[in-house]
Amino acid sequence: MSPPAVDVAIVGGGPAGLATALAVRAAGLRVTVLERFQPGLDKPCGEGMMPDAVQRLRRLGVELGPGEAHPFRGIRYVDGDVVAEGAFPGAGGWGVRRLALHRALVRRAEETGVDLRWGVGVRGLVPGSVGWEGVATDDGVLRATWIVGADGLLSRVRREAGLEKGPGAFQRFGVRRHYQLKPWTDCVEVHWGRQCEAYVTPVGPDLVGIAMLWSGGKASFDALLDRLPALRDRVAGAPIASRDRGAGPLHQRVHGVCRANLALVGDAAGYLDAITGEGLAIALHQSAALAEALQRGDLAGYAAASRRIHRLPDALTHLLLAVERRPWLRTRALRALAAEPALFSRLLGIHGRLLPVRALGVEGALRLAWRLAAAG
Repeated sequence: MSPPAVDVAIVGGGPAGLATALAVRAAGLRVTVLERFQPGLDKPCGEGMMPDAVQRLRRLGVELGPGEAHPFRGIRYVDGDVVAEGAFPGAGGWGVRRLALHRALVRRAEETGVDLRWGVGVRGLVPGSVGWEGVATDDGVLRATWIVGADGLLSRVRREAGLEKGPGAFQRFGVRRHYQLKPWTDCVEVHWGRQCEAYVTPVGPDLVGIAMLWSGGKASFDALLDRLPALRDRVAGAPIASRDRGAGPLHQRVHGVCRANLALVGDAAGYLDAITGEGLAIALHQSAALAEALQRGDLAGYAAASRRIHRLPDALTHLLLAVERRPWLRTRALRALAAEPALFSRLLGIHGRLLPVRALGVEGALRLAWRLAAAG
């Protein structure tokens, strides 16, 4: 058997794959990224980066060009005439067009010597005596000591490795569109409607992205927008600046994030929902944990780290999904947050990993519970 050509082969050249390649390269390992498309990868997502994701990008040395990162200071929830707004404590987040983020990651990967192979399709995994010895591609077999699946929501690597558990019973979908329009807010706005939410993110001085999430079968962007009259009227007449891109079903379950010498990262490693906007942040945290595990030569630590990384976001996601399915509870919750903006900001700090969970405090939790009860 031929020796491995590289230490790490990463399938998928999106943000999760490139961030992992950067972290692995910084750990001193040889890494090759395989991607069937050419650079300039787009994805239907909200494009809002939480503060901890911004910090992680900076640690990787990723620099965005002038005007490519539009700052936002917090989150604003809008449900009819109820508006709740909170600001991140300290540094805020960035609204970044996914194409701009991908360009920046590619630039940094090239600078650090990552072997990037664009336009190379992956045909499958090559079994070895223990795990897999490599990846079969259009250009032949690439042998590697470690294999990483970073190939997205409907990951082929996850499926072939026997780690796929299938989609969840409650299916939700997403679709995104951009409008050529000056942002009217310095927050990410979340507009709630009937079985849907719209995430409005300023991604440039004259560009706004709107990502719709919904449940209940097929729906077009315009049909979903009609469920949100105030937002529909706000963007009426503005030129559409991108074609609609959709994704789903969002909930993808896994048996685990690693097996033998193979690991999953990003959406490929399992996905619950986009309702908290933390998908990219999770992928960046996972990439750092995976690089550390690969440097040690032991993926067990990565499996434990991935569970820790997911714990808080998944808990918040389950909570928000419960609210999304119960309009009466959603109205109560938003009224409670509107009455306690300082508490809302503290929760955003916890959400963005700027504050520990204990920062909410017993007094804060009791006050929020009282507001929730009083809102009824």
